[in-house]
Amino acid sequence: MIPAVVLLRGGMEESRHRVHLAVADANGDLLGAAGDPERWTFLRSAAKPFQALPLVTEGLVGGTGGVTREELALCCGSHNGEQVHLQGVRNMLSRAGLTEAALECGPHLPLARTEAEQLLRRGEVPTPIHNNCSGKHAGMLTLAQGKGWDPKGYRLPGHPVQVRIREELAVWSGIPVDGIRLGVDGCGVPCFGLPLRAAARAFAALVAAADRGETGPWNVVEAMVGHPFMVAGTDRLCTEIMMMAGDRVVVKLGAEGVYAAGLRGKGVGVALKVEDGARRACEVAVVSVLSALGVFTLEERERLASWIRQGVPNTRGEEVAWLEVEREEHPAQSALEEA
Repeated sequence: MIPAVVLLRGGMEESRHRVHLAVADANGDLLGAAGDPERWTFLRSAAKPFQALPLVTEGLVGGTGGVTREELALCCGSHNGEQVHLQGVRNMLSRAGLTEAALECGPHLPLARTEAEQLLRRGEVPTPIHNNCSGKHAGMLTLAQGKGWDPKGYRLPGHPVQVRIREELAVWSGIPVDGIRLGVDGCGVPCFGLPLRAAARAFAALVAAADRGETGPWNVVEAMVGHPFMVAGTDRLCTEIMMMAGDRVVVKLGAEGVYAAGLRGKGVGVALKVEDGARRACEVAVVSVLSALGVFTLEERERLASWIRQGVPNTRGEEVAWLEVEREEHPAQSALEEA
């Protein structure tokens, strides 16, 4: 299923993006696959729900002075840099007794084009708070402050914050701490390499635990599905899927063609990687996979049609090419449909 996403122009295949996919349950048993489901992949920002979990388990969410549900969603997100996102980061930092100077993520323009244009028109330059990962970083700083750890250098692999996060990811993925491969993410913190099957298992286990009412997973999942705008923002697929599907699925994009999802009520996890790292292809692929798994109603599939078959415009604004999934029969198809 979904061996590739192809670009068609004039009825001819112009480009091809190969897809690797794992669909697994909370035990790591494979329910469906495409390409190489054991492919080692850096989760990049798809790991954010697990990076945020220690905030809950360490008692730093809710109550007087705790991280709010909206802010927890922001910690799990790759935000657009819209005003509500920036204010959420400022609120977390202020509550932790810190300023924006404590952020070690580095700056880039807001992902939201309108926000970037307005910032430049004002003659301003982006600062670290505009980084799409600043919510995650504010959460890490909150964890450091809450545990009494020195917040400086919180992004480094040996810092207690990062050690604690790796321990959390190991629990859910089934990969030992010393077996998780480490790289440096675009925002400066460690990123984690896992087999796709282990990543799918982690998301399956997360939603299964949330469905059982376990405090940490329940809070993280409810934050994301309850406040999807904080996870991404205007015209973003993560936000659109969770706004549309409600509490049926939690989804998270990762850089370099990664997408992951957990299906609530089913205990099923999805992890995919587009081999060449193309974001445009992973968005087409994840909507197609979730559709095959029965996440969306017919009406919702129709509303998502522009993501399933994406038009590619020319400079005149005319759609002259289309991205879509290339399908083939796969022995796991029946398992996917039954999952």
